[in-house]
Amino acid sequence: MSRSSLPAPGPPPGTKFGALHHRDYRRYFLLVLLSATADNIEHVISYWVIFQAFHSPGLAGFAVISHWVPFLLFSVYAGALADRFDCRKLIQISQGLFALASLAWAVLFLTGALRVWHAALILLIHGAAGVIGLPASQLIVYDIVGPERLPSAIRLNATSRYLAILFGPAVGGGLMLLLGPGFGLLANIAIYAPFTLYLLWMPYTGHRRDTGGRRSTRFGIAEIRRLLSQARSDPRLLTMILLGGTTSFLVGNAFQAQMPEYAHHLGADEAGAWYSVLLAANAVGAIIGAVLLESSPLVPLSARTAIGCAVAWGVLMALFPAAQSYPAAVTLLVLAGIFNVAFTSMAQTIVQLLAPPHLRGGMVGLFNTSMLGLRAGSGLTIGVLGALIGVQWSLTVSSAAVVLVAFALLAFEARAWTRLAG
Repeated sequence: MSRSSLPAPGPPPGTKFGALHHRDYRRYFLLVLLSATADNIEHVISYWVIFQAFHSPGLAGFAVISHWVPFLLFSVYAGALADRFDCRKLIQISQGLFALASLAWAVLFLTGALRVWHAALILLIHGAAGVIGLPASQLIVYDIVGPERLPSAIRLNATSRYLAILFGPAVGGGLMLLLGPGFGLLANIAIYAPFTLYLLWMPYTGHRRDTGGRRSTRFGIAEIRRLLSQARSDPRLLTMILLGGTTSFLVGNAFQAQMPEYAHHLGADEAGAWYSVLLAANAVGAIIGAVLLESSPLVPLSARTAIGCAVAWGVLMALFPAAQSYPAAVTLLVLAGIFNVAFTSMAQTIVQLLAPPHLRGGMVGLFNTSMLGLRAGSGLTIGVLGALIGVQWSLTVSSAAVVLVAFALLAFEARAWTRLAG
């Protein structure tokens, strides 16, 4: 296989939003969007009540840790489960845990019995739900659309995630206003139901397209070594995993938690309107980026393109703290969102396409460990470092480090392919 080629020719030329041409994927996309919106509704309501009840920065920090650390510790194991079992069942378990978290919040809010340890336990349940369901969902998508339309499906999945980030606060705020936090979260449980029920009769297991390879019945250190060996055997696999880990650990999404400080730097905004726009700008940019990539066949799917987009993202994030006005800051965040969805979706696609069928779940889990789990480290590079030198400088320094590492990965990939060719 040549350096630039990937085992997926893509949909026919001129086909835009290729995955949406598949009837079953259209249903899956809409139901995943609904479920992701429910997830964000829970965040909005539960975080607001936690803040009102405890005013605890420590608990707020634990909410971030409990969300990302499970991905760091258990993503590879969750991927191995997705390799071995029916992915529909794993997603249903995940959905059940999400619904259980909403139910627990609701009962505690309505009875007035909420304590800090309750909140910590529910946050851990929520984190476990995310890590169990994600690799299985990624394998289901591959099973539905196949390799030809996988890039489109992954971009559209990212679009649904960011749409949920935008819809969730609006719907969650409306439920709190109409029903109150407790009954709002009871209503939220019903939003998880359609996707969970659809999985009962959906014919895709995550494995129908798999051919060849021995599917291990056990998972241990030996299997992890096999995954790492497979990743090292193809420079594109290894560079995508390293790229995901670098961008997540150094910057991740920790800058969102520091957005009040960036807003203060840009000047007071009494109505909070510009601050809200800052929070939403990255998600809006990601949606725009996904639409642009779906609309244009001109951007090639390759490891080098993904790294180049990561470089552009790093430059934009380094410039953001230096913005002197809200319009300039919003513009930089929107552009950063465009390049972020470009390199993350490309990296995930490349990993899925190049992974052997019998190891696809484990390889996706390894990528999730890097891409999502290492986001926990961005609290150090942006937050802790920001406490020492200021959050403006910490984001600039961390983003500049992303750019330097990305250039190093370009050089690594070039040398690796030179050795293989020789």
